Amino acid sequence: MAQIGNVSADQLLAGTSLLSRPAEEFENDAMIETMWAMKAFEHAEIYFNILCSVDPKLLKLTPHDEQIYKTFREVFPDLRVDIINEDEMKSPEGKNKWRPFCEQFKDIVEDYSKGTLLRTDCTGEYCEKNTILTPRIQFYAVELARNREGFNDCIRDKFKPKKLTKNS
Repeated sequence: MAQIGNVSADQLLAGTSLLSRPAEEFENDAMIETMWAMKAFEHAEIYFNILCSVDPKLLKLTPHDEQIYKTFREVFPDLRVDIINEDEMKSPEGKNKWRPFCEQFKDIVEDYSKGTLLRTDCTGEYCEKNTILTPRIQFYAVELARNREGFNDCIRDKFKPKKLTKNS
């Protein structure tokens, strides 16, 4: 039977329905955390494969891309998106600026606060040194800016799509 860490495939399948339940129902459950991490990694893997295959300027990430990008650049006109400064983003000042931005999408963007992996350097792939965990709306804001402003253009030349780890 397939295993990921100490979790079997059967356990993962049995626990998948739990991911749709409100987070407040759970304590720090290792199996739930593992499943969330796997979903975040799967999302990152799929997104990166798309970047390797398609002109990023043509990508549509949500039905609300225009609103997200426009609001992001109004609130953060000078924020560098090519290299993300995690300390700046997650500092008390950064959180105070990001929180209202994120919350305005609460009823607009599905799973707006769901943990999502973001590359800190847009010229690199997802790896431990180049990845941080952010709310999904931050991922969308940064990646939409990277795609529209040309920062993700180098990915197709530099990397080739990889075989996904999960059977499709």
